[in-house]
Amino acid sequence: MREQRTLDRVRKLLAKAERTDNEHERATFMAAASALMARHGIEALPPAGARQVPGDRVVTLPGPWAREKARLVSLVAQAVRCRPLLIGRGDGGQRVHLFGFAADLERADVLATSLLLQMASGLARVRPPADAVSPRAYRRSWLLGFTDEVYRLLCAAESRAEDGAAAAGTGTALVLADRRAEVERAVAARYPRVRMSVPRTSGTGYGDGAAAARRADLGRPGMTPAAPGELPPGGP
Repeated sequence: MREQRTLDRVRKLLAKAERTDNEHERATFMAAASALMARHGIEALPPAGARQVPGDRVVTLPGPWAREKARLVSLVAQAVRCRPLLIGRGDGGQRVHLFGFAADLERADVLATSLLLQMASGLARVRPPADAVSPRAYRRSWLLGFTDEVYRLLCAAESRAEDGAAAAGTGTALVLADRRAEVERAVAARYPRVRMSVPRTSGTGYGDGAAAARRADLGRPGMTPAAPGELPPGGP
């Protein structure tokens, strides 16, 4: 019940962020909501010694920009202690297989849904500069910059929440370490060999995308695998 109240508070803050046109207010609501979401991740931890089993889900991201959407979902999930794997095309889009405990999968759901929509609306407003060699490359680098900055902001909020719990002497660090190991074992059982990859970008929109991410709100709960937000195509 307490966990649900925390999520309700997060959603109310994010609804306020969605309604305001004031960038300072939007940033304030976003900071408060992301901090509460990170705290929710700590509050949802079971007592030391309690047994839980990781779950998993496959999310399909349709085009356009399916790979960039999949990367956003992957990094958001990773920031909130889930383990994402990009498993390639299928079911009409790029598929991401997420592993994690129920509360963390829920947090990934809430955040990724919102940020996909924020990214789509931000990209729709992008106008590549006149000196951009390729408008599509600019837009793609914008998307990568947006995603990387979102990941940095979420990781910072999670780290502050974990540090606060550790300072209180709750034994949270050991619980988190055990849960990460459980998730990795679940991944290894399903995918014994995992290949790492890093996206490359040749566009100049990376910094603009990162700046847009710093202004994003983290609202709108409920990531639906079939339609997680439409991004405009990569034309000029």
